[in-house]
Amino acid sequence: MDQRISLITLGVADMAASAAFYEALGWTRVDSPDGVIAFDLIGQVLGLYPVADLERDLGQARGKGFSGITLGHNLSEKSDVVELTERARAAGATVLKEPGDIFWGGHIAYVADPDRHVWEFAWNPHSPLGPNGEFRWNGYAA
Repeated sequence: MDQRISLITLGVADMAASAAFYEALGWTRVDSPDGVIAFDLIGQVLGLYPVADLERDLGQARGKGFSGITLGHNLSEKSDVVELTERARAAGATVLKEPGDIFWGGHIAYVADPDRHVWEFAWNPHSPLGPNGEFRWNGYAA
């Protein structure tokens, strides 16, 4: 069995507002006729789906507060963390932790999208990205 996450689906309250948030980060939507707003990532897809429909599909209601899950967006340069945080803020994100250095040597920020899904924007000097922006835990050789 391959080790992979192919699709991340976020249940959202307002499809248009959520799509606008990700588009403001510079992401491009792909066609999806099934009620999902999809963004092709590098090797994965982020899908936005009405939270009420997701709750119906699961047969469970969403809990309140932090779910214990963060979504990570690793960046090539330290300065990119600040730039992406500012783009997110302008698009309506709540900045939970301003960009700053972290004990392991990287630079991170945490933001919550309009539906409170928590994103970590990170630059990790120990894990340089691949030639197409791919992330691997111990990085790609330069």
